[in-house]
Formats: sequence, structure tokens, C-alpha cells
Amino acid sequence: MESAEHSASYSKIPQPIRSDGAGNVDLGPRDVMRDRENPDMLVPPVTDNGLIPNLKFSFSDAHMQLNQGGWSREVTARELPIATTLAAVNMSLTPGGVRELHWHQQAEWSYMLLGSARITAVDQNGRNFIADIGPGDLWYFPPGIPHSIQGLAEGCEFLLVFDDGSFSDLNTLSISDWFAHTPKEVLSANFGVPPSAFDYLPKDQVYIYQDQVPGSIQSQKVQSPFGEIPLSFKHQLLAQPPLKTPGGSVRIVDSSNFPISRTIAAALVEIEPGAMRELHWHPNNDEWQYYLTGEGRMTVFGGNGAARTFNYRAGDVGYVPFAFGHYIQNTGTETLWFLEMFRSDRFADVSLNQWMALTPEELVSSNLNVGPELMDALRKVKWPVVTYPGYGSPGK
Repeated sequence: MESAEHSASYSKIPQPIRSDGAGNVDLGPRDVMRDRENPDMLVPPVTDNGLIPNLKFSFSDAHMQLNQGGWSREVTARELPIATTLAAVNMSLTPGGVRELHWHQQAEWSYMLLGSARITAVDQNGRNFIADIGPGDLWYFPPGIPHSIQGLAEGCEFLLVFDDGSFSDLNTLSISDWFAHTPKEVLSANFGVPPSAFDYLPKDQVYIYQDQVPGSIQSQKVQSPFGEIPLSFKHQLLAQPPLKTPGGSVRIVDSSNFPISRTIAAALVEIEPGAMRELHWHPNNDEWQYYLTGEGRMTVFGGNGAARTFNYRAGDVGYVPFAFGHYIQNTGTETLWFLEMFRSDRFADVSLNQWMALTPEELVSSNLNVGPELMDALRKVKWPVVTYPGYGSPGK
């Protein structure tokens, strides 16, 4: 006979059975913790259908690159094949830890998650840049611009986003790697110093290394005869006034308010418990998402009867192919924060509600077979985040 304790424990295990009776118990090998984290994947809504590809990957499943001075892990098209437009690196630096002097063939956009760092850069005209970055601040380096990142007194953790889904941060152009693979006599001729000056070079790419916490930014200023970079590589996103609506807020950053950021546009979205990022789509490119706090779910509609629902939590990456309809609903008890990013110079979205409100009423009504109850509720002004008392789910 099965013990009462075992029966009680078994009854708490989620099963792939919908309320209408569809499905069956799963008694085979399984990862119950994963199933609990993904209730709408274990038991998809009845409206899910078709062959939408996987649109989720967690940084927790990514390889950790550990170095003296910090760590990194990345989500690229290798980990999430659908994500062809953007790739990302989650990186942490210790106090004084350095992401060495390097450059990329891709543009780099970054959001500071925790702590602070000092960034430096020099452009092709010899103009330089140095700035300290705190929580909620961004930086952007165009392709080919050499730069560095160093953790300040408390260390830091940040998200790096690159405008190429196949990018890997372990395959970049680094100063130590170049020196290690250039003959000493060539280095001697280039810098006008004896070959012995290069006797102790690193043997390979340093990538991340431990150094001392730098002094004040004033103490590290280097005066360039050509001046400073004219368009700042830094933007204070959290200092930017949000667009507030019932249920949350949105901060949009693109080349209109961060002029140097010509290939990546983004929005920082706040969704309160029970609220949702409204039904919408993006007319300019695929959407790459990074979840900062909380729990949510997203259903993506791909046309021809295809739709699929995914669950997300802090540290997860989400993806929406170009022009696919979708929403993000807060399914937890705390505020859901996430970034939505695009390989574009401008942020753009189309609101389903606003589209319907600005289309002849008779046409919408006859197309959907709906009456005044819905038509009178439509809004001509877009609300990116919505909540209505008495409607929608307050959580799980």
C-alpha cells in the first residue's frame, strides 16, 4: 500500500493534464523542478497550436567562463537557434577586475545590472572617452571601436548585447592576443623599443584578469590633442522619465535619445502583478528579451493557426520573430521587469488595441463579429502596459 505521506507528495507533482481532461499522468523520468517552472509549457493553453520553435533559453544553462577577475556566460544562436539578430553576454567583474582592451566586428550595447564599472574607448580620429557606469546605465560602442571595462570598488555585473546572433565574446579581437601572435621584431619596429621590452607578454588572450581598483576618474583622465568623443557612449536609462500607464511603465531608448546607438534599440518594461504588456507586434525586427526580476508568460502568435506559450523568470532570455504577435503577462507576486531589444536604430511597436480603435468601427465589428461592449472600450492612445480591475489573472 502507498503511504499517506507518499500520496500527498505525489499529489503535488504537476501533471500534463488540462482541465478539460486532455493529457495523461507522466510517471516516467522527468525534471519536476523544470515542470514547476514551466506550467504553461507542461500544460499549454488550449489556444496553443502548430509549430512555433523554441523561444526560450536560460543563462543558468549557459557555459560559465571563469577567470581571475570575473566570469562570463553567453546566449547566442548556438544556444537559441532562432535568435539570429542579437546575442548576449552576462558578465561579472570583481573589484578591480578587467575585461581587457579589445574590440569587436559587432556593435556592443550594455545594461549595468549591479555595482559599477569604468569604461574607456578611443575612436578612429584619436578622440577618447572615459566614464563610470552605475546600475541602470547603458553604454554603446560602435563596431571596431577599442574599449575596456573595469570593476570599481563594489565590483559589477552587466548584460552585453551584440548586433549579430552568431557572435561569441570568446572570439573577439584582444590586445593581448594580437601581441602574443605578432613577432617581437615587428613589435619592436612598430613601437621603437628593444625586442626585450616584450619578454613577458601574455602567451595568449587574457580576456578577463584581476587588477587593482582604479583611482578616481579624474586621476585616470588622458588628454587627447583631438578632444573627446562628440557623441557620448553612456546613457542613464533609469534617470529617463518613464511612460507610465495603469499596470506599469516603459522606458524607450534608441538613436532618438541615445544618438550613438545606431544598431540597437531597447525598452525597459515594468509590469506590476496582474498586469500585462499588451497584445502587440514589432514592424522593424525580431525582439530579444532579457528578464530581470519576477515571473511571466508569453504567448507568441505566428499566423496560420500557430501559437505557443512560454514561461519566463529572472535570468531567462526570450525571443519573438519579426512581426509575430505576442503579450507578456506577470504571473508572479512581485513586479516583472524585463528588457526588450531590437537590431534597429529605432524602437517601434504596433498596438492591437490602437489599430482596432483607429480603424472604421463597422469594419472591425463585422470582421470579428463583436458588438459595442468591445468597440466602446478600445483606446486610440497606446498603453504599452495594461491592467483592468476585475479582468485578467492576478497571478498564479
